Amino acid sequence: MQKEFTIGIEEEYLLVDKDSLALADTPEGLMEDCRKDLGDQVSPEMLLCQIEVGSKPCTNVAEARDDLRHLRSTIAKHAAKHNLAPIAVSCHPFSDWKNQEITHKERYAKIESELENVARRMLSCGMHVHVGIEGDDLRIDLMPQFAYFLPHLLALSASSPYWQGEDTGLASYRLAVMESMPRTGLPPLLHSWGEYERSTQALIDLDIIPDQSKIWWDLRPSTHYPTLESRICDVQPRLSHALGLAGLTQSLARFLLRLRDNNLRWREYDRFLIEENRWRAQRYGVNETLIDFGGPTLKPFDQMFEEIIGLIAEDAEALGCLDEVCALRDVVKQGTSADRQRKVWAKAPEGKGGEAVVRHLIEEYHADL
Repeated sequence: MQKEFTIGIEEEYLLVDKDSLALADTPEGLMEDCRKDLGDQVSPEMLLCQIEVGSKPCTNVAEARDDLRHLRSTIAKHAAKHNLAPIAVSCHPFSDWKNQEITHKERYAKIESELENVARRMLSCGMHVHVGIEGDDLRIDLMPQFAYFLPHLLALSASSPYWQGEDTGLASYRLAVMESMPRTGLPPLLHSWGEYERSTQALIDLDIIPDQSKIWWDLRPSTHYPTLESRICDVQPRLSHALGLAGLTQSLARFLLRLRDNNLRWREYDRFLIEENRWRAQRYGVNETLIDFGGPTLKPFDQMFEEIIGLIAEDAEALGCLDEVCALRDVVKQGTSADRQRKVWAKAPEGKGGEAVVRHLIEEYHADL
């Protein structure tokens, strides 16, 4: 088995005005200040109200904690100079996407030209976790096995119940926004790196996409790094939960490689079945059952999560992230960010739920810094 399973974490944040609590555009001075401190670890996103950060390649979750804490703290420090605050949440509780401006870059202008309202409506933020996997074919080999666990990661991460001031009934409305984009959702079943290259190159040769970075599956081989990139998770208001999800992603990758080294593999389930679990995770978060395909039977999420910990405990311990992964039991027991947001909204004075939720999200952003 390979010795290292490096991880990298990308997060997208929304910027809000501290007075109105509505979304606000990123001032040019803010981005300049952030770049002075963070270099290419910070960048603009599709909409002017968004800002993206990426950790350095880290050997373990402890390293990632230090780097991500620095990134989050630096963004908050410079945003405060402009009476702004970042929130690490996948959808703003009440701001309207129609009032947001596209970032003035050729890349985003091209996406807007191609996708029209689908692109302008992309008022959502995600968390991407890269795990270093040695070998192109090995990354492709792991994808259909890893796909089984994507709904479980989504359920734990759900942080987007509201859209334009309304409760959507979903724990992760972000996925509903994302699914209007092309080349999203679960990855197709691929059998080799060559097959992946031939399929994606067909779109490149036809000038439909410029490169493989415009493939936005829930799980994909990274275009720029020798990593397998999980893109399923909502972004986390709390740093500790982001680290737990990153550690779980890293541990699952090591677990699947450990099986492979023992001449075993996780079963590759039909996309149709995994998509049903994906929908249940999107709808309910951790509050309902998921399908255990081995039965098949419906199991409460807390039971399934304990079974996953049993599978990957050896790997999480070897990677030094068992405590962070086990700390996700708090999410299973107390609820996801979506659940916490709904509780805050329910307690707020009539007509003030959205503002109360944003204040709560600002507090959660700073809670672990």
